[in-house]
Amino acid sequence: MSDVSNGMCATELTQVTGARWVKSRRSGPTGGNCVEVAFLADGQVAVRHSRHPSGPALVFSAPEWDAFVGGTKDGEFG
Repeated sequence: MSDVSNGMCATELTQVTGARWVKSRRSGPTGGNCVEVAFLADGQVAVRHSRHPSGPALVFSAPEWDAFVGGTKDGEFG
């Protein structure tokens, strides 16, 4: 998946990888400011803004994603 890069259009990412985007179960019923994630076949994780699904996506390695999730569980981000 060498064609995958940070900041690439989420729509293009979906076309290149077949990404399936999911929203958190904790997202509110009215949408709001939510993010969606896609777990890519090579172990990377892509993130996009749910209100701008064709906007840019950020792509994280599995260790980066694990560190982020761990940090949120530990309250590191306030």
